[in-house]
Amino acid sequence: MKLGLLTAPFPETPLEDVADWTAANGFTTIEIACWPATSGDTRRYAGTSHIDVDGISNDQASGIVDSMSQKGLEISGLGYYPNPLHPDPDHSRRVIDHLKKVIVAAGKMNVPVVNTFMGADAAKSQDENWETATEVWPEIIGCAEDNGVKIAIENCPMIFSRDEWPSGHNLAYNPKIWRRMFEEFGETLGLNFDPSHLVWLMIDIESTIMEFGERFYHFQAKDVMIDVEGLYENGTLSSGIGWQVPRLPGLGDVDWARLFSALWRVGYDGPIIIEHEDRRFEGTDELIKRGFLLARNVLAPYVV
Repeated sequence: MKLGLLTAPFPETPLEDVADWTAANGFTTIEIACWPATSGDTRRYAGTSHIDVDGISNDQASGIVDSMSQKGLEISGLGYYPNPLHPDPDHSRRVIDHLKKVIVAAGKMNVPVVNTFMGADAAKSQDENWETATEVWPEIIGCAEDNGVKIAIENCPMIFSRDEWPSGHNLAYNPKIWRRMFEEFGETLGLNFDPSHLVWLMIDIESTIMEFGERFYHFQAKDVMIDVEGLYENGTLSSGIGWQVPRLPGLGDVDWARLFSALWRVGYDGPIIIEHEDRRFEGTDELIKRGFLLARNVLAPYVV
């Protein structure tokens, strides 16, 4: 295993500076955020463009990889998390086209994985969204196969606010859909597994690792705290709105010792990438870095 971080919380800091700090503080791998350079995306921790993949040349791709390698960093994956199943066809087309550019860039860089969302229309049921996915995703899968790249779908439902309620913006958050994905799309598609979402979904983390661990192509280390007062006020039908609180590893309700025991048992030996969405450690680069260091110290004993 290699411990690293996702660069998304540093939107104004150049990649080289983020990488220098990452390497100097004991990390050995890095997931690089690759939103469009002019996306204007205002969602928290979205919109960061540390690599402009639009028209990236082979020389540019090799230069980035060489720079990271010289710092002692391996690139675990390129990250772009949009909504390919957005109900607005123009929006869907735009994000799919950029996702394909990220895939092409990963192929040129010999980066094995592109991390993303499957997407969803919040107004549709899971089964209805799945039907759309079977129409939309073959094009993306084909691009990945042509470029020798795997796609890892993060299992976040994307339900944090009213505009995402009740079905969220990413249907691939439960075992039923994962089984459908793997049967429909084959080995090209796997999971970028984030255990925090399963806590509030009340899906057993250890069981999912034991069943699906061989399809973990990437692992995002994030925690979540259940706000019991918020749950009391809103109830479970609020789909987590008002009571799921993203935290850094060690500050929430994930049992990391039990989790890593399961990872080792299924033979997962890939990247462990800290995803930082903890409001208590944001606002300045120094607070964000402090959060990453805290998470590093929690996870480091399990990563060898």
